[in-house]
Amino acid sequence: MLLRFRVANVRSLRDEQELSFVVPEGEESKAARELPLSDGKTLPVYPVLGVFGANASGKSNVITALRTMKKAVLSSYADWTSYDGIPREAFSLDPEAASENTFYEADFVMGDGVRWTYGFELSDTRVESEWLHAYPRGRRQVWFDREASRKKVFDFPGDRIQDRALLARTTRHNSLLLTRAANDGHPQLTPLYDWFKRNLWDITPEVERPQREAYTARRLLESQESRRRVEELLRVADLGISGAEVERDKDGRPAVRLRHAGGGEETVLLDWQAESFGTRSWFALIGPLLLALDTGAVLLIDELDASLHSRFAAEVVRLFQTPWVNPKGAQLVFTAHDPALLRIPGGGRLLEPGQLWLTEKDERGSTELYPISDWEPAEEEDLMTSYLAGSFGGVPKISEGQIGRRLLQTDASAEMETEEV
Repeated sequence: MLLRFRVANVRSLRDEQELSFVVPEGEESKAARELPLSDGKTLPVYPVLGVFGANASGKSNVITALRTMKKAVLSSYADWTSYDGIPREAFSLDPEAASENTFYEADFVMGDGVRWTYGFELSDTRVESEWLHAYPRGRRQVWFDREASRKKVFDFPGDRIQDRALLARTTRHNSLLLTRAANDGHPQLTPLYDWFKRNLWDITPEVERPQREAYTARRLLESQESRRRVEELLRVADLGISGAEVERDKDGRPAVRLRHAGGGEETVLLDWQAESFGTRSWFALIGPLLLALDTGAVLLIDELDASLHSRFAAEVVRLFQTPWVNPKGAQLVFTAHDPALLRIPGGGRLLEPGQLWLTEKDERGSTELYPISDWEPAEEEDLMTSYLAGSFGGVPKISEGQIGRRLLQTDASAEMETEEV
C-alpha cells in the first residue's frame, strides 16, 4: 500500500508537497484499514483520498506527478538519453526553478509488511541523488545512497545489496539505479521496481478511453465470474442495462453490445456507437476498477466527476472504502470539482476530513496541498457547506455575478473606445 508521496518542482508544485494516506497520530478513523507491518505493529491507512480545488489550482498536477514518478522508474534506463536530456517539467513561473532539482519520494509497504522509502532528485542532465531505505524491524536501514556531487557517487551501507560494484559501474549518470537493476532482474531490487509497475494506474477523462473500453470488454470474455462482476456493475449504475453481449470481430477485437430494458419484459441490444457518453464512460472505468480491486493496486483517477454523475462517483469511492468489496487493500486517489462528493444524500460524510485534500495557489502561482483535517472541523460540521463557504480555502476567489459584471464593463469600455474613434 502507498503511505505517502512527496514531490517538489514539478509543474505548479513548486515547493515540497506531501499527500499522505496515513491517519495522523492521535486521530481516530472509521474508514482506515489497520495495515500490519513486519515489526509486529499496525498502521492505520486510508483506502481513498480525494483532491478538490478551484480550476487551475493544481489538482491534476498531483496525479501527473505520481504518474511521472512511475514512468521515470520504469523507463529511465531505456528512454533517457544524453542528447535529449532528462524529461521533466519544472515550475515555469520562477526562472530559478529551472536550475533547481525535481524531487520525488514514495513510502509504501510491500506484501511482506516491510515499509520502504524510495526517492530521487533530477536535473536536466543527470540523476542528482537517489536513495532507498527499508524498515523491516521499524528502524531505518539505508540500502543505498547516491549523490552525484560526491567523488564516490554510490554508497551501499551494510552491504545489503548484491552486485554492488556492478550496479555502481554500469548505472549511467542519467539513469536510475533501480531501473538499471531491474533491467537485469536483480533479485532484491526488481520487486521494488515491480511495485511501481503494478501500481499508480492512472485514468484521465477521454484519454485512452477506447483502450479502457476494450479492456473491460476483454474482462467479459475472461470467465463467467468476471462477466458476472462486469454486468453487475453495469446494472447497479441504474443505466437500464440488464446484460452485455460480446464477440470478437474479424480482427480479433472484442465487440460489445449492451442489453437495455425495453417495454415489458423485452430487452434491446444497442450498437456500441449508440450508447450515451455516460454509459461508455462508466463501462470504460469498470475494467480498471476491477483490476485495482483484484490486485490491491493504487488507482489514480483525474476528474472522477467529469463524465460520471456524482452518485456514480460516490459509488466508485464506496467500492474502495468497503472492506468486503476491497479485501486486498486497493487504494484510490481521485481529483474532482463536485462538492456533492463531500456529503452523502441523506446527510453525513462520504469521506473523512483526513481523506479530503485541497489545492490552492499562492501569490506566486505555486500549489499548496493540504487536508481538510488541518482545519480541525467539528465532528458534526457539514463539510460541503463549509467548503463552499471558503472555510477551508480551495475554492475560486470570485463573488456571485462577478464574471457578468466584468463582461459588462468590458463591453462598455469597448463601446466607449469605438465612439472615440
